[in-house]
Amino acid sequence: MRRLAVFICSFGYIGFVPFAPGTFGSAAGVAIYLVARHSPAPFLQPLLIAGLFAAGVALTKACEEELRCTDPGPIVIDEVMGMLITVFMIPVGWVGLLVGFLLFRALDVVKPFPARQLERLHGGLGVMADDAMAAIYANLLLRGAYYLAPGWLS
Repeated sequence: MRRLAVFICSFGYIGFVPFAPGTFGSAAGVAIYLVARHSPAPFLQPLLIAGLFAAGVALTKACEEELRCTDPGPIVIDEVMGMLITVFMIPVGWVGLLVGFLLFRALDVVKPFPARQLERLHGGLGVMADDAMAAIYANLLLRGAYYLAPGWLS
């Protein structure tokens, strides 16, 4: 069970790249978004967000036990989910997707209030909640940018 948790939380071992695993996890989120955007299932993206959040919360403890540390770098399921939240319900094109990616990565690193406080929650909830909060901020900023310059981000 622990190895399966590591596989899922590292998003197919993407989290084990030797540098910037969070950035690679976010890039995987972009790829998942592109697939979901072209899916005929209208509720796929919110289902993916909820499923990734639930899986991250449920499996983080087993992953941490296997890797023998708290909130290890290889856990990137939170970044994948964060990218999906960042672009949720915004009709972005490639430029908008890149802007969203950069916003999310910056906010995930800076962790504005209350993201840093959410990170302190116990177990998988803390691992997932801080990235969800950073992604909500990124989504709001991206919405603002889209409102101000819709043709530029479409």
